[in-house]
Amino acid sequence: MPEQLVHTFALPNGLTLLIEPMADVQSAAFSLLVPGGSVYDPADQAGCASVLVELLLRGAGNLNSEALTNALDNLGLQRHEGVGRQHISFHAATLAENLPDSLRIYADIVRRPHLPNGEFKAAVAGCAQTLLAIEDDPYDKAMLELRRMCFPSPWGNPSDGTLEGLSNLGMKHVKQHFARCFRPNGAILGVAGKVDVAEIKTLVEAAFGDWKSKPDPGFTTGSRGPHQGHVEQQIDQTHLAIAYDSVPCRHPDYYTAWAANWVLGGGSSARLFTEVRERRGLCYSVHSQLTSTRDDGRVLCHAGVTVDRAQEALEVILQEIKRLPGSIQESELNRCKAGVKSELIMQQESSSSRAAGLSNDWFHLGRVVSLDEVRQKIEALTVNSLHEHLEQHPPQDFTILTLGPRPLELDREGIL
Repeated sequence: MPEQLVHTFALPNGLTLLIEPMADVQSAAFSLLVPGGSVYDPADQAGCASVLVELLLRGAGNLNSEALTNALDNLGLQRHEGVGRQHISFHAATLAENLPDSLRIYADIVRRPHLPNGEFKAAVAGCAQTLLAIEDDPYDKAMLELRRMCFPSPWGNPSDGTLEGLSNLGMKHVKQHFARCFRPNGAILGVAGKVDVAEIKTLVEAAFGDWKSKPDPGFTTGSRGPHQGHVEQQIDQTHLAIAYDSVPCRHPDYYTAWAANWVLGGGSSARLFTEVRERRGLCYSVHSQLTSTRDDGRVLCHAGVTVDRAQEALEVILQEIKRLPGSIQESELNRCKAGVKSELIMQQESSSSRAAGLSNDWFHLGRVVSLDEVRQKIEALTVNSLHEHLEQHPPQDFTILTLGPRPLELDREGIL
């Protein structure tokens, strides 16, 4: 891979700017993380950040809602705005020549939004539809409830909020959230693509440099949920959701943990898919993923199975998880490494992926991890290093959530 050079700048107001030039592409992208995510929602107003995101794009600077939408579309932006737990994020990619105008518009969006009172009900209705869609999707519902159980509050709380929280909201609460949380200190802007570093730095200083810093408003933390739970839904399947502790992104063993999870449930050649679906025919799809907050990591597993075979499927999945330590084969690790190489090549060719990687790395690690460093860390993995990691961090203390017409026997001998 060619040498990857990332330029890092700290503006006096606390905003971090990361720029990665990519000479071989014609696009440019940015990823802007602004403090104000769902962890800052008041306990009885879960969903405040989601409503704010809906309103931020309904007029900003000297553009009303329609003019703002047209301006973004005229720039050919492929964009996404969303609520994370720590940040509200803005991601966009376009032709490199359109990036400066795009950044100027987004400076207005995060600094000078109109937040029109007349749009409040429509924004709340849109967020409510998102939550109702989750209720109608058994997979999304099961994983949302699993996360609520296995992560401490507010990290386990749903980032989209709750219907009850939305019902307690008024426009004043949304404006208070914006005034309290949106600030440059703690904000991160990653830019990647065919860009001139000096030009982008000058532009960002002009557009964001006089943005006034604010104190961190903080948030209240609490305990995690129970280790076992059931959500009753009269559907034709039972959804199994299982979690156990792992390590976060900033842990020295993160890539070792990631590779161990890949062997367990990262693809169609992984153990869960091979044993649960291919050999036993217990489900159509089954997978696991390593997910991380800044300080906590969990492996989350899911399978959707027929009701009459759900108990058997749960027991087989747990057996495979428990069997992982000490049993990983060289061929499994080699497949993992081959998959990573393909993924790294695709990231290298995508300005969107690189921009998102810059801002996410900085938040989690306080530095940018180059693609070459990732490759070296993956190449250095051995079967022994995976086994040593799993000996130190064995899969145990399981959190189990079932969703379906009836609960399973979780207290049966050998389950936990």
